Amino acid sequence: MYREPIGKIKAFFWKHKRLPSYSEILDITQYKSTKTVYDIISQMEGEGLVRRDAKNKIVPTDKLDAIPLLGQVEAGFPTSADSQLAVHLSLDDYLIPKNRESTYVLKVSGDSMAEAGILPGDLVMVERGKTPKVGDIVVARVDNQWTLKYLDTEKGQFCLVPANGNYKTIYPDQELQVEAVVVGMIRKYGNGT
Repeated sequence: MYREPIGKIKAFFWKHKRLPSYSEILDITQYKSTKTVYDIISQMEGEGLVRRDAKNKIVPTDKLDAIPLLGQVEAGFPTSADSQLAVHLSLDDYLIPKNRESTYVLKVSGDSMAEAGILPGDLVMVERGKTPKVGDIVVARVDNQWTLKYLDTEKGQFCLVPANGNYKTIYPDQELQVEAVVVGMIRKYGNGT
């Protein structure tokens, strides 16, 4: 019923990183009645875009910041595109595992993981405390230096394998400690504007 005003409220939220006040909603929607604003907020509550906190204040949910997931696109041969609005996707929910308190992001420098599709400037999402397995891409400390590599074993000993033929496998002289496991990667194309 209130698709357009809700879109304007979302745009305000994305721009200002906060929800607009009732008077700001009146201004951006051009409505005259606070009752209409109340109805819009009620609809947003019903859709799970906002909720009331312990003090009965309207606060955004993760769903408000989500972007539409319109379907899928074939990366092989062209097919007809399905432009039906399926769901909204929160990138946080998609990328971050359930234990958010153990998850952080690191900016990649160097090209030793280029053949794994991880390039300089990319952001990798890593999870601390996740049990690493052979074949995982990990953040590890080897002999007091930090690196991002594949975890592998050779002759019963852990080693770190680059994804670039210009680099050699790293065998620890003293210790190898896995700090975190890579669970996602973010790359921004263009200049971001």
